[in-house]
Amino acid sequence: MAKGALLVESHPSSPDRADEFVTWYREVHMPEVLALDGFVSARQLTPIDGTGPYVSIYEIDCDDIGGAAKALFAAARNGTFTMSDSMQMDPPPAMRFLEVTAGR
Repeated sequence: MAKGALLVESHPSSPDRADEFVTWYREVHMPEVLALDGFVSARQLTPIDGTGPYVSIYEIDCDDIGGAAKALFAAARNGTFTMSDSMQMDPPPAMRFLEVTAGR
């Protein structure tokens, strides 16, 4: 079982760019995040009514969840990630790193 997770809520920059956003996120962004140490799986969930954020869940399997968070932020700052203007950045995506404390 993974030791932590990253929960991300994001939006396309406009409704007419939703398909472009989903394609970029799944084919470019998720693989780039999964290339970082500790990130072992990713899922994107799409709102069934077409409103609200897209939610991504990345599982993290390492002993230092805080270190994985620092590595992700460093990759974002240093240009490791290929960003797309199809993702809304104002406001930016909401991100939460979480530690697994119970599971079945």
